[in-house]
Amino acid sequence: MKKSVLTRYRVMAYVTGVLLILLTLGMIGKYLLEVDGAETFTSVVGIAHGWLYVLYLVFAFDLGYKAKLPVPRLLWVLLAGTIPTAAFFVERRLSREVEPLVTDGTAPASA
Repeated sequence: MKKSVLTRYRVMAYVTGVLLILLTLGMIGKYLLEVDGAETFTSVVGIAHGWLYVLYLVFAFDLGYKAKLPVPRLLWVLLAGTIPTAAFFVERRLSREVEPLVTDGTAPASA
């Protein structure tokens, strides 16, 4: 598996995780604290998170398919983008697990 597959997943896991935390904070500000401007903030961040979560799903599925993850494990990875902070923990653990499968993309030298 190419290193770019893992890198794409890792970037989208962090982006999705950060946006979800921002969205959670925005919702707290909007509904509990009644902060001015929180409605616009949550709208913008929610739309961004929604679209980027779709990319996260594509990249996570691609990684899971190429790493031959079992279906329950793959489902957990896919759902991690919907639980605040879960994406960070799942990304770290999955990266450690998949790292030995990564190649640099060059063909091995033949003898």
